[in-house]
Amino acid sequence: MLPVSNPTSPERLLKKSRSPDKTTSTDQKTSFNSVGNSSVNRSAYISASRSHCTWLIISLLSLQLLLFLTLRSIAFPSRRSPENFPSPAVSVSSIESLFTSDEPLLTSDESLPTRTRPEPDDSGRCESGRVFVYDMPKIFNEVILQECDNLNPWSSRCDALSNDGFGKEATSLRGVIPDDLVPSWFWTDQFVSEIIFHNRILNHRCRTYDPESATAFYIPFYAGLAVGQYLWSNYAAADRDRHCKMMTEWVREQPYWNRSNGWDHFITMGRITWDFRRTKDEDWGSNCIYIPGMRNITRLLIERNSWDHFDVGVPYPTGFHPRSDSDVVKWQDFVRNRRRETLFCFAGAPRAGIENDFRGLLLGHCKESRGACRTVDCTGGKCSNGSSAILETFLGSDFCLQPRGDSFTRRSIFDCMLAGSIPVFFWRRTAYMQYQWFLPKEPGSYSVYIDRNEVKNGTTSIKEVLERFSKEDVRRMRERVIDLIPNLVYSKSPNGLETFKDAFDVALDGVFRRFKEQENWYKWR
Repeated sequence: MLPVSNPTSPERLLKKSRSPDKTTSTDQKTSFNSVGNSSVNRSAYISASRSHCTWLIISLLSLQLLLFLTLRSIAFPSRRSPENFPSPAVSVSSIESLFTSDEPLLTSDESLPTRTRPEPDDSGRCESGRVFVYDMPKIFNEVILQECDNLNPWSSRCDALSNDGFGKEATSLRGVIPDDLVPSWFWTDQFVSEIIFHNRILNHRCRTYDPESATAFYIPFYAGLAVGQYLWSNYAAADRDRHCKMMTEWVREQPYWNRSNGWDHFITMGRITWDFRRTKDEDWGSNCIYIPGMRNITRLLIERNSWDHFDVGVPYPTGFHPRSDSDVVKWQDFVRNRRRETLFCFAGAPRAGIENDFRGLLLGHCKESRGACRTVDCTGGKCSNGSSAILETFLGSDFCLQPRGDSFTRRSIFDCMLAGSIPVFFWRRTAYMQYQWFLPKEPGSYSVYIDRNEVKNGTTSIKEVLERFSKEDVRRMRERVIDLIPNLVYSKSPNGLETFKDAFDVALDGVFRRFKEQENWYKWR
């Protein structure tokens, strides 16, 4: 945590610099007293010393005139207002006792030089804006990571959160993908976008240390990781809400929050929006989004509420994290030239106990396709963070079926497209109404939509629909999918890729664009 500086006030400096005024005033009083005394002496000795007194008066008047002219030539300092708004305070009244300053940091801002002005940017690449990152108390991010053993009621999450959130290296993919690309693959958890965004934004070329020059303010609170440990085991609503409530209390005490009421602030929330939208204590999740102070914040989530303007959908993290442009191009060439022997595929598991389970219906279509469909059994969560079997299946299929997951979206959408397979959707809210910043406006250019009700009532065969596409249609759609790959992945490099924009870059550009556009909007308080 950066110390709050307490410089000498301008008033003290001004008072100190004007000290000659006192001396001048004293000199003037002495001079006039001398004149008065001279008048008394003159009356007593007027007959003997008239000429001497006259010369004395003339001398004193001359001296006074000389002092006056000298004082006029002195340049007194003028009072100035501070050029910068005071740095955001990091003290908290109601929760101050929770924050300690002597715990070791996992990712510390303290090693970065403190500046009141950003370094000159000669490249001109920050025309869209600059971002200021709040230096929050560690309980909101680093302490959460330090408690990785306790973030999941079933097992430790330390491996999943290691390596700056990318997880363990996916060395077992050797033989499935080119050897020189194996170092760019990891077993990345789907709920780590908060860590990835925080680390990238700390190193971003358009980060500013001067809040006065910022277009956007980033709140590095790990909301998804914080609430995750309280979603099961019958925790009380107060437990699920505690971290978010503390965060909003802290943020609302910051001067730049109060200046805009949060309209130029944004946050990454690494779970689906429904985990933060509890309306009743007995329901699922926290009430974070409904807490006072959250209404105006732009929220980056892996699944958004399509009717909430402040929710923005960002891609689920996948296993591919390119180190450079070269990695991206090599991967694109690899999936472009991959031989695909299966028409379509499905990776998933049926939902036991759910009447008319659509996933079970898709598995039935695959079995009836007579070799045109390939499946991967994900029963028991075996596919939660990817596997070599899933990747090989997507790499070998022209199309991949993407029903809704436990919510409207699923990570498999991005695993599928990353492998160059064309997604087939059955709900528009699975992608089309989720990731507008990342996907083309023309859904048919990169995907297929099939009405799920027609599949359910048996009037449509998935196999027959997909067989209607010519080889040229498939090639054109796949090429569009391959072109999108850089925008759907998160680079391993802390500074991003050289020329490609990855998902983080697209998201930050979108935030800058949104804040510029809404400057003229009506803003509620």
